[in-house]
Parts: sequence; C-alpha cells; structure tokens
Amino acid sequence: MTARKIFGVLSGIAFGGLLVPQAAQALPAFAAQTGQTCTACHIGGFGPQLTPLGRAFKIGGYTQTGGDGLRAKIPLSAMALGSFTNTASAVPADQVATGYRANNNLNLDQASLFIAGNIGDHSGAMMQITGGNNFAAWKLDNSDIRPFTTAFDVGDKELRIGFTLNNNPTVQDPYNSTYAWGYPYVAPGLAPTPAGQTMLAGALSTNSIGYTGYLWWDKSLYLEAGVYQTQSPWLLKAGGNDFSIGSTAGAAPYLRAAYEWNWGDNSAHAGALFMQSNVSPVSGVRQTDPSFGHDTYTDTSLDAGYQYLGNGTHIFTVDAIYTHEQQALNGSAAAFNAANATSFGSKYSLDQFRINGSYWYNNTYGLTLNYQRVWGSANPVLYAPGEFTGSAASRPGTDAYVVEVDWVPFGKDDSWAAPLANLKLGVQYIGYVRYNGGTAAYDGVTGRSASNNNTVYAFAWLAF
Repeated sequence: MTARKIFGVLSGIAFGGLLVPQAAQALPAFAAQTGQTCTACHIGGFGPQLTPLGRAFKIGGYTQTGGDGLRAKIPLSAMALGSFTNTASAVPADQVATGYRANNNLNLDQASLFIAGNIGDHSGAMMQITGGNNFAAWKLDNSDIRPFTTAFDVGDKELRIGFTLNNNPTVQDPYNSTYAWGYPYVAPGLAPTPAGQTMLAGALSTNSIGYTGYLWWDKSLYLEAGVYQTQSPWLLKAGGNDFSIGSTAGAAPYLRAAYEWNWGDNSAHAGALFMQSNVSPVSGVRQTDPSFGHDTYTDTSLDAGYQYLGNGTHIFTVDAIYTHEQQALNGSAAAFNAANATSFGSKYSLDQFRINGSYWYNNTYGLTLNYQRVWGSANPVLYAPGEFTGSAASRPGTDAYVVEVDWVPFGKDDSWAAPLANLKLGVQYIGYVRYNGGTAAYDGVTGRSASNNNTVYAFAWLAF
C-alpha cells in the first residue's frame, strides 16, 4: 500500500461518515424512575429527541424521581438493534466486511446494556456498554456521569449548576441539534459512508474524557465550559476504543451557549458551540507519532431547533446545525510530504450543515426528512483517490438526503408492559447527490457514482 493510499484510509477512519449510528434511545429505567411515560420526555415515544421535560431531566442530572415499585429502583436497561441493508450497487468484492455479503445484509447492529439512574438527590449517570458486529467486540459507548448538580433561587429565578464527566463532546448536551444525539439516530454500519466530517461531529466520540461545568438560568439560558483529552492507552484498551484521529496534545477547550424559549405548546432554542483540539496524527494501531508536529482542528457551530407539541396528536420538529472547521494539519502534512516528496500546504477548511424536520401522529407514526451537506477546500492530505472510499478530486464534498418512516407502538400510558418495553420499527432511504467530491466516477479508480451508494436501511429497535 502506498503512502498516499495509507493517508486515504486514515482519512476515512478519522472522518468516517455523515451517517453513523448514534446508539441512542428512550431508556425504560428512566421512565420507571420518574413514573413518566416515554412520550413525556421523548418525541415519538422513543429517543433521543427530547421534549422540554426531557431536557430538564437531563440537565437536572437524571435525578428526578416519582416512580414506585421495585423497577423504579433498578438503574438498568438494555437495547437491541437489528437491520437489513441494501445499496444501489454492491460493495466491491475486496471491500466487503468479513462475514458479510457484498449486498443485502441482515445484521444485529448493536446490543447494549445501560446503567442509568439517579445516585441520590444531586448525582446521576447514563453509561452504555455496547456490543457490535454480532458481538465481535464490546466497548464503553456514550456515557454521561453527573457527579453533582443542584438548584437554588436567585430572587424570583432559579439557577441550576452542575458538572459532567463524559466521553463524547455533546453527549451531555440537552439539545437534539448537536452531534451526539442528532439525526440520524441510527444509520447503516454496512453501507458506504463519505469521508468528510468535522472533528466535533464524532472524531473524539468514546475515545476522550471530558470535564465540564454548566449553569441553567431560569430554565432558559444554558452555559457550559470545560476541557477534553484523549483517554490513556490503558483506558482505551479497557473500554474497547481507539485513538481515531490521534492523541490530543494538551487539553481541548469546549464552550457551549444556548437560549431556550417555551410558550404554549411550542419550544425553540438557538445556540453556539466552540471546540479546539491539537492532536498527534495516527501512526499505527494504538500509537501516535508527534515527531512531525500536531494537527489543530478549530470548530465553531451554530444550531437551532423548534418543536410544536400540541396535545400529542400532531407534533412537528425542526433541528439544524452548521459547523465551520479550520484545519492546521501541520503534523499530517509534514508526514505526507515527507512520504511523497511533495510540498502540499497545511491550512484547510471544512464546512458541514445538517437540517431535519419530523412529523409525528399520536407519538406513534413518524416521518422525518433530512438534508446534509459537507464542503471544503481541496485537501490531498486527508482525501486521496482510492477505490470505493477515495476522492478523485481530493475533496470532501458530499450532499445527502434521508427519508425515514417509523412506527412506535409502545411508550404511551396504556402501552403493553409500560415502561418495561419499547419498540421502534423504521425504514430509511439514503440518497447521495454528490459523494466525496464528485457525482460520477468519484473515487478515481472504479468509476463508481454517488448514486451507486444510495441505501435502503430497515431496522427494528428494542429497548427494555
């Protein structure tokens, strides 16, 4: 494998996909603890879209109670996700994942165990342990520990303060426009995924550890600040995770601000995010090589959302996020130039935009429409020509849309076995107008077109 192909593979690992599974759902353990139905906290009766009550529960550190009986005192839940995946054109034979076919695959995508509940009046947690690829590997997945939170009155207003310890930037965020819990909530792991993705959108997911503090003023103004860093090699190995884009060099600052309005049956918010990470580029499995210097990713995001809840008969939601990323790839560019006897620069940019709208009838039947776009400067360091996953233009540009229909038969007051069982059945159609910088022959090798990667993904998602 040439050095140019190696960097193409690394870029696919580092920025692997607009459409990635988020492994999020309404947890029956929380419903039992609070005595609330799943629809009280989640749009459609199944996660992760939060209602105003759901956001308050999360910001409150998962501490709210109100349920009764033994189940209310057991902070455990489980989840299973199975699927069928079809792509418009089969995956090339040499790119097929071990144990799978080139197309039309049935799969047990994930099975997870959750430790989720309050620890007294001022602490709580949500920790996920996930087995994927038919249980070939287990890992510590999205986790959010709230070691302390409390609220007190300032005049006639309430001020809540709290702290989080988590392993994925935005996993602790209460708004569904951000990345950890943003749409798509599930996505095919056996379908092609485009190369371009900002650092904030997932490069530090589950391989980092973050310490942040937040305040929530008058249930409206939300402010949060903290730092992230890569987990130690020992923690990564114990948790079944890896370095992804590399190891952070020093603390990575994280800032979040949002303002929420609630009136009548309506809720809306607008906010901003900032994060900057210095990383030593990946060089081999579980190793980093700082000899060429560091890469710096500076991400700035603007996000907003709106919900009309009504009486639960007709529900409308819209969420959107735009992220601009400045990349100073001093380490990767130096290594790339040394390996290829070239002199490419190190300054690049990447932009990402997502918007989705959903309609739910009786919190049971749902329709979601999504549009995603990634664009940026030509970047031969991260995006190289290569079979199937490469870019002939050395660009990340991708335009995709998703149409999803869902049926959630449970999650209501009169549901069978409530709140111990919940089920979501859904079908997604994922279409690509542009993929990795091109429409036809985008990879520069096989002549594969963007539309060849269009995907039908049918899934059954159970939480209990």
